[in-house]
Amino acid sequence: MAQTLTTMDPQTADEIPEADLLRLAQSGSRDALEQLIMRYERRIFALAFRLTGSVEDAQDAAQETFTRLHLRLREIQAGRGAGPWLCAVAVNACRDIGRRRRRSRLIPLPPAIEVPDALTDPERRAAARESQECLRAGLATLPEKERAALLLREMQGLSTAEVARALGSSEVTVRSQICNARMKLRRFFRRHEEAGQ
Repeated sequence: MAQTLTTMDPQTADEIPEADLLRLAQSGSRDALEQLIMRYERRIFALAFRLTGSVEDAQDAAQETFTRLHLRLREIQAGRGAGPWLCAVAVNACRDIGRRRRRSRLIPLPPAIEVPDALTDPERRAAARESQECLRAGLATLPEKERAALLLREMQGLSTAEVARALGSSEVTVRSQICNARMKLRRFFRRHEEAGQ
């Protein structure tokens, strides 16, 4: 970490361990802060998009998340990394957006998940899209906290402890929420399958 971020080329900056990058940002390096944002912007947007169901709301939540990162950068422990902290802030920003939407009677659905372009067979692609739509509809039936816990654990790859910190819950509660969410999704899929036969 002897070099500062500004003396490195962008490819070298990508190789800096996150803890070192966070320490540089906390000591005032704008380049390090920008690099942190670049590392997480797609991940945070994807999480917000799945939670809100709206590109515009996801952009707002991501912007709020990175604004809070800038304002509260020194609160993040370098050893824990920025990812779990950013996910927690993004979840809270999405909750705030959801509350505003409920007040205006608009309830968003989680968006469809992208189907890989590798599925070139039209039948396979159609089946994959149908499965994704079924998942989207199933996620929309889950209570907000169960959906957030499941998405953070399964799609963002956070540990149970990190999800608990992000949601302000205990690990036991998070495990219960994820278990309940999975059981509800299984029942939803079973009903969907039976209705299609």
